[in-house]
Amino acid sequence: MHVISASRRTDIPAFYCDWLMSRVRTGFARWRNPYSGEPGEVSLRRGDVAAVVFWSKNYTPLLPHLPELDSLGWGMCFQFTITGLPKVFEPEVPPAESMVECARLLAERYTPEAVLWRYDPILISSVTDVQYHIARFRELASALEGVTTRCYFSFPNLYARVVRNMQALKAKLGIECFEIPLRQRMETAAELAQIAAEYGIEMYSCCGEYLVGGMIKKAHCVDGPLLCRLFPDRIGRIRERRTRKECGCYESVDIGVYDTCPHGCVYCYANMNKETASARHQAHDPAADTLAGDSGLGDSPSSRAYDPQMRMDLGD
Repeated sequence: MHVISASRRTDIPAFYCDWLMSRVRTGFARWRNPYSGEPGEVSLRRGDVAAVVFWSKNYTPLLPHLPELDSLGWGMCFQFTITGLPKVFEPEVPPAESMVECARLLAERYTPEAVLWRYDPILISSVTDVQYHIARFRELASALEGVTTRCYFSFPNLYARVVRNMQALKAKLGIECFEIPLRQRMETAAELAQIAAEYGIEMYSCCGEYLVGGMIKKAHCVDGPLLCRLFPDRIGRIRERRTRKECGCYESVDIGVYDTCPHGCVYCYANMNKETASARHQAHDPAADTLAGDSGLGDSPSSRAYDPQMRMDLGD
């Protein structure tokens, strides 16, 4: 049996539930590796999936489908990004307060251990300085007390596409995003970890080992030991398979496609731009084998301008 990631590459729960449920009922999903160009197929049949790790900023569209997914006997974890950033950075993301309530529903249906909060990224800008994040994080941690036991975080990776989006934001609105010195990042992370502990939440640094230590642990976003503990009857041995430098993830198969998430977040590494992603979302066929239809099977390294270091989970 295998673990499915749905998905680091796009927000399937928010925008592609119809496609996901079509694939579940059909019993398989296909994709093309965005770097090697090789096609892939994975079974979604009842006896073949050990667990699914979902990733989303909005699980509301998935809620009506949970009874059907439960009937398959899958183990499910929910990476839930709730940052509460101003709309200018996350234009299509629902308000944080409503997403906290959504997270509460997931925790009540499953367990707080299965709801994995992501305060990610810690975006420092001319309108969201360190003190902004300290205050906002405390608000969210307080609201999520008893809803989750973990918080995953990172500072932004400034890939070329992210830098372009940030430059466009500065040109349009005069809002500047920037990196803070390493020591200040460490001090900020330590202060957030102290706040999290007050609400029974542990902090996990995603792809940032320089932040690990004291109250901060290394993140395994697809966490083999956690999955084994939550679903001991379904998860046996599972090996680590990192997706990029300093990643701690365990092996999974990602069924998403890049350039398909309409959230339009300024810091997003998975979209070339919001217009392309929105167009692909509008054009996708919920009945197709792959999330982006023919375009998903037509992607190739030569047609995509990814940064060389931005090799996320290949799903092969």
